[in-house]
Amino acid sequence: MRIILVGQAAFAEKVLDGVRSNGHEVAAVYCPPDAAGGKPDPVKARALALHIPVRQHASLKRPEVQQEFEALHADLGVLAYVTQIVPQSVFEVPRLGSICFHPSRLPKYRGGSAINWQIIKGETDTAVSVFWVDPGIDTGPILLQKAAAIGPDDTAGSLYYSTLFPLGVETVIESIELIAAGTAPRLPQDEAQATYDPLCRDEHAAIDWSRSVDDVYNLIRGCDPQPGAYTWLQGEKLRLYDARAVRGDRLRPGVVEQVSAEGLLIGAQGGAVRVKRVRFGDQKVDAATFAADKRLSAGTRLG
Repeated sequence: MRIILVGQAAFAEKVLDGVRSNGHEVAAVYCPPDAAGGKPDPVKARALALHIPVRQHASLKRPEVQQEFEALHADLGVLAYVTQIVPQSVFEVPRLGSICFHPSRLPKYRGGSAINWQIIKGETDTAVSVFWVDPGIDTGPILLQKAAAIGPDDTAGSLYYSTLFPLGVETVIESIELIAAGTAPRLPQDEAQATYDPLCRDEHAAIDWSRSVDDVYNLIRGCDPQPGAYTWLQGEKLRLYDARAVRGDRLRPGVVEQVSAEGLLIGAQGGAVRVKRVRFGDQKVDAATFAADKRLSAGTRLG
């Protein structure tokens, strides 16, 4: 098949390699414009090395994007880790339409921060989904889903890179082969089961130390690495990373109970979290080093 690949980062790069390994032609790669002063996107670099045309638009809603898609005469559009809005006038152009990857068990956890919210809300299992793109947000018919576990100490970063990234690439490639064979299903999503969450931003990342230790821990790991769950110290945001939950009684919520080489032990309802890395400003640093620099000691109240 002749494919247009829309995406970015290492995920789209691996999909590009898999598509080519299976004998399909990539007519063009679409990825966002390069960040000022940054390295080229991995999928862009890989496509250029393979002499595949690369097109970068600030918005895919521009009329010329539809014209470009039409001129490519593609069989299929593949959306692999897409952060730009792909309008209907574009995704419907390929002969067979377009498919998209999503890191949840659709129809649950639609939206651009699905990984974060699944962890924040305490889910213990998930899936990757490939669906046929329609005008809604992650609402199209399901082509293929594969289940995955969420570990009790997974962060948004570890869940993606260790589990959902490789499984997602595998699922996208398998979906393309089902389409090529003419056996790809279109299973309608059950709207009664659908949920949607907003992008996980700072407004969602503030720690409430009166919540249970499980709730606090889930928020910290669900916001790790971005946007970084935070509490307050000296009137500034202190972001917490690389944490572990500790069960126990008689710990004061929001109070630093211990400072050691293992980090900061901060009380919560029904236990505590031990934090190994923090960010107080621009850079992440070792929590023990930070405590020494700031003369942070047991008994300090946060929040």
